[in-house]
This record gives sequence, structure tokens and C-alpha cells, in this order.
Amino acid sequence: MNQRHVPIRRSADSRRVALRRWADLDWILLGAVTLLGVLGCLLVWSATVNRDDLTGGDPKAFLAKQLVNLGIGLVLMSVVTATDHRWVRILAPVAYLLAVLGLVLVLVAGTTVNGSRSWLMVGGLSLQPSELAKLAVVVGMALVVAERHEGRWRERVGTVDVLLMLAVAAVPAGLILAQPDLGTMLVLSATVFGVVAASGAHRGWLLGLAGGGVAVATFAVVSGFLEEYQIDRFLAFTNPDLDPKGAGYNVEQARIAVGNGGIFGQGLFEGSQTRAGFVPEQHTDFVFTVAGEELGLVGAALIVALLGIVLWRALRIAARTDDAFGRIAAAGIACWFGFQAFQNIGMCLGIMPVTGVPLPFVSYGGSSMFAGMLAIGLLENIHLRTLSSPAARLKPATRVLVRA
Repeated sequence: MNQRHVPIRRSADSRRVALRRWADLDWILLGAVTLLGVLGCLLVWSATVNRDDLTGGDPKAFLAKQLVNLGIGLVLMSVVTATDHRWVRILAPVAYLLAVLGLVLVLVAGTTVNGSRSWLMVGGLSLQPSELAKLAVVVGMALVVAERHEGRWRERVGTVDVLLMLAVAAVPAGLILAQPDLGTMLVLSATVFGVVAASGAHRGWLLGLAGGGVAVATFAVVSGFLEEYQIDRFLAFTNPDLDPKGAGYNVEQARIAVGNGGIFGQGLFEGSQTRAGFVPEQHTDFVFTVAGEELGLVGAALIVALLGIVLWRALRIAARTDDAFGRIAAAGIACWFGFQAFQNIGMCLGIMPVTGVPLPFVSYGGSSMFAGMLAIGLLENIHLRTLSSPAARLKPATRVLVRA
């Protein structure tokens, strides 16, 4: 009699555990990301609804595609969130190798778009491996430190640790430079710098990385490594009037669009610059200009605030975890999202050069959405493991994260 009730009791216990795990999610982080995704769908729709040259006469074509991207991204996020943390550690090297393989395939059989050989065409779908490589580098570098310092996370990492982390980042970085994808390389460089800082490396390494970055950038310009159009973009950033119909056109039109919005904007689907299609790549790299023109300062500030919430929750998760892998990975994800958002919004406002990086969770594109949602899933996974740990509490690592 009692034996027949055991499976029922176990099933009820399993359901309670599942419900408790569901309730323990960082709902503030999840809510901010979901709202960014929904706003992104609306902005992409507005940017393409009048562009028959892009939609082929279907005004909802890009809306439907972006909704699918968002849906797939949420599924990927849920899978990573629900995965046992031990499997996350085991699969991290596999993810890194797949990202490197994708970057190699791009150089062999990739498609060139806007001067960069960054895309793989798979069955009519386009995939940008460099987006997924950002997450792979963060996870790979975090794993190096965790494997060497598990249980001793308060100790400062040494020279060997830093060199191993830089070696993990160097392979994808070299392949991305070969495309060449300067925008992704800038984001990846800032992310690597943040991961090294969050790991607790000596400040001398941070100064060395900063100085090395400046030296490499100078050499790239002087040696002629950069393409002419890339140099023109930097010159246009310093003075858009140098080439108002060429490299400076994007910057000038973006400024006009954002300035047209005023405080409350011209209304969704009513932006004059957006309807006329004056801003190039407005549904991808310059989607923030749609928010500035149609939703005004209020709508643009909302997007910035939501991105700020994502960074806050990521750093909070990093500071609370007692796991070296989780701490460094969460801090690295925060650096990635933070710099990429700053770069994208900055180029729309004319305070950063045009480099062609998407706005996380807002710009149109599957690769960026999938990589971002996988990162959010990892953050949620780290958060849940922290709550299940008896040592869950705020760590002194906060000082390291602030420095990062």
C-alpha cells in the first residue's frame, strides 16, 4: 500500500523542486532582457515597414523574422539555465572549439558583407560565428582560472594564468582580425581586458594590455593593415564634414534622426528620417536612431536604463557567487554587453566611430540574439547555483568587478 504511494510522493517532490527553481530565477534580469527584445522587434519593424527593397513587399517580413529570433533565443536561454552547472563546465571547451571552427569556416567559405568576410550561409540562413565567439572566449578564459584556482579564488592569479587566458583569446581574435571585423575585435578586446581584471590579475597586466592595444592599433593604421574604408570611418568620426556623402554620411544622418526626436519623439512608425530610409543599416547597426527619432529622449533613455539593469544584475551575480568560474564568466559577460552597447549607441550619437556592431537584444539578427540569450542563460544558471550554495553571500570580489 505504502509502496504504491512512493512514486506519487517523489513526483510531487520533483514538481516542488522545479517550481522552486523557476521562482528563484533572476526575474529582474529576465524581464529587462525580454522587454529589450520586444522593443527591438517594434523598432526593427518600424525601420523596415516602408523598405520594399528589403522586405520584398511584405511590410511585416522583418518583424516575423525577429520574433522568431527572439523565440529561439529564449529557448536557448532556457536550455542553458536548466542545464546542470557541472555539464556547463564540461561543455565549455566544446563550445570554444565549435566557435573556433566556425571562424575558420568563415575564412574558407564565408560571405563578404560590407567589406568583412564574417558570414556563413547555411540553407538560406546567415550565421555570424564571431558573435558566438565572444561568449566562447569569456567561458574559455573563466574555465582556465577556475581549473587552476578552484577553492582558492581569493588568491591573485599569476603570470601563467594570465598568459593562458590570453592564449585562449588569441586564437579567435586572430581569426576575427583576418576577416577583418574591426568592430567585433574592439568588443572582444574590451571583454578580454574586463575578464583579466575580474580574475584579480595584477594591475601591471592591465596597464600592459591597454598599452599593447594602443600600440597594435597604431601599427595597424601605419602599416596599412586596415582597409581604406575602415580608416575613412575613423576619419569621419573625427570630422564628419570631411566626406559628408561617403564615410561621414552614416554619422550625419544618425545625428539628424536622433535630434529629430526631441523629448517624446515623433511617434512609432512616424519618424521622418526612418520613413524616408535616410539612415543606412537602420534595422541592424543603427536601430538606436529609430528609438531616438520615434520614441524621443524618453524612449532612448528607457533602452539605456534596461541595458543598465542587465549590467547591474550581471555584476551582482558575479559578486555573489562563490564559484571562480561563475564569477569571472558573469563579469566577462557584463563587460561584453557594456562595451558593445556603449559602442553601438556611441556611434549613433557621433561619440564613437562607426564599426558595425549590433545593439544587444535590440538590433535585428539571429547570431547576436542567440549569443546574447545564451549568455543570459549562463548568468541565470550561475545565479541558481549560487542560491543553492550554503556559502551564497556578497563577496569582497566587488572591488575587483568595479575595477573591471
